[in-house]
Amino acid sequence: MPALTTTSDGFLLHGEPFQIVSGAMHYFRIHPDQWADRLRKARLMGLNTVETYVPWNHHQPDPDGELVLDGILDLPRYLSLARAEGLHVLLRPGPFICAEWDGGGLPGWLLADPGIRPRTSDPRFTGAIDRYLDLLMPALRPHMAAAGGAVIAVQVENEYGAYGDDTAYLKHLEQGFRDRGVEELLFTCDQVDPAHLAAGGLPGVLATGTFGSRVEEGLATLRAHQGDGPLMCAEYWIGWFDHWGGPHHTRSAADAAAGLDRMLSAGASVNIYMFHGGTNFGFTNGANHKHAYEPTVTSYDYDAALTECGDPGPKYHAFREVIARHVPVPDEPAPAPSPKLAPLSVELDRRAPLLPLASALAAPLRADDPASMDALGLAAGYALYRSVLPAAGPGLLRFEGGVGDRAQVFVDGAPVGVLERERHDETLPLVVPRPGATVEVLVENMGGVNYGPRIGAPKGLLGPVTLDGAPVRGWDCHPLALGGLDAVPFERSDAVTDFVPAFHHGTFQVAEPADAFLALPGWTKGQAWVNGFHLGRYWNRGPQQTLYVPAPVLRAGANELVLLELHGTTARRAALTDTPDLGPEAE
Repeated sequence: MPALTTTSDGFLLHGEPFQIVSGAMHYFRIHPDQWADRLRKARLMGLNTVETYVPWNHHQPDPDGELVLDGILDLPRYLSLARAEGLHVLLRPGPFICAEWDGGGLPGWLLADPGIRPRTSDPRFTGAIDRYLDLLMPALRPHMAAAGGAVIAVQVENEYGAYGDDTAYLKHLEQGFRDRGVEELLFTCDQVDPAHLAAGGLPGVLATGTFGSRVEEGLATLRAHQGDGPLMCAEYWIGWFDHWGGPHHTRSAADAAAGLDRMLSAGASVNIYMFHGGTNFGFTNGANHKHAYEPTVTSYDYDAALTECGDPGPKYHAFREVIARHVPVPDEPAPAPSPKLAPLSVELDRRAPLLPLASALAAPLRADDPASMDALGLAAGYALYRSVLPAAGPGLLRFEGGVGDRAQVFVDGAPVGVLERERHDETLPLVVPRPGATVEVLVENMGGVNYGPRIGAPKGLLGPVTLDGAPVRGWDCHPLALGGLDAVPFERSDAVTDFVPAFHHGTFQVAEPADAFLALPGWTKGQAWVNGFHLGRYWNRGPQQTLYVPAPVLRAGANELVLLELHGTTARRAALTDTPDLGPEAE
């Protein structure tokens, strides 16, 4: 018998009544040296359970390679730490996770398969899932409750009713978990819309709902769909995520706590989304694309109970007070904020222009027309395309199919314009200075769409290029994953006179590592690394103005900061501060 079972109106854990009070916390958005701290803070708030997604695309970046289960992806270690802290786990392995994560967690190599129908019973899709689960589940079985581990329930798919109605696909997933030894309770999760619940559910599998307000209405809709059994909100949205160019979203602690109190008073179980949001480190952020493409920012603070750096925020204390009215809360003091690094300035006095380095960073693919990032085998990062323009004078450069997602165009090394997917740009007027001028196009993947029918939309240059209607042929296509920067030959630079993409390098001293925030006044757009750890994307467009630097990334003594600045800058300094700036709040 599973450890967690259902009755007509609730849960039993090992035969005893149990109200799940859970919080979402994604291990892959938290530095692994901070997992234990965050789990401890979850327990101290009164949570008895934590929830996490599992990102398929990062655990299996290569369809023929080994499963990645180390570092920030060491899920078995995370589950062991949760059990050691006395916490249960709700595991949400997808395969689709949404989560404002690149591609919703679906691997780029899979979505690149022409004509594949993701999230359906297409044999190409279910076959890939089966191979993935064959690798994943043996590593997780020791952490299931049946084996004495922390995992008490496993989710099948994720909000599937908002996407499709292929019940055969859902049954394939259900059976796939059972065939691989999962004895624990299975559940589905959908937005509390009757049509979504019907399309996303399975007979005999517990249905749960997602909502952030109108608690009574949400629970009533769930009960109308499922006449008996536990009521559970699998995602109680207490904040929201941000897009570049938009506001920073917040929600009052009092309002969110009042909804939580109504939920628990109704006897429902809950998973607070998010208890701790963390960070979209590196190239991991997702995007939305309904009417326009909108990439998600690097911070996943989410206005959660714990801030991005793991400090208790106003919701932490408000929720702790509410939870104590319903279930036991540890008789221990609430945790204090973590120490912060004293503010300091970093001089970046060494530099290396990017475009001349392309061949050293990645051998090119030669093609008549530009190859997409999928064709280059590039899951994330940048692609540089280089060709020759045959005629001089004013002209119109056309990119058939547009760009994915943002393209900077250079002629003989000089910047001539930017095209963006969000503006549906396909053309660029320019003046070609001479016959045979070199044209270079640096395209940035700003994050894969993670929700809706545009998941898997291609990246890079998406079709042929013409100049005044004449084809521009013969392209060198460089895939720039930027997985390591050892090949970058930095040289001392006293002044910047050209505004082209370039790496910038500086060093700084730290007496004792502590959490910090990287501020970049005077810089425009790019990527940041500290001691080789990829913090993620910055953009002065906002709302986010600082990047979180986890304490474990720093070391006592000398430290390195590297920026890839895409637009050039006269700035020579960056700042490490003790305060985050996530931008102005939504009105």
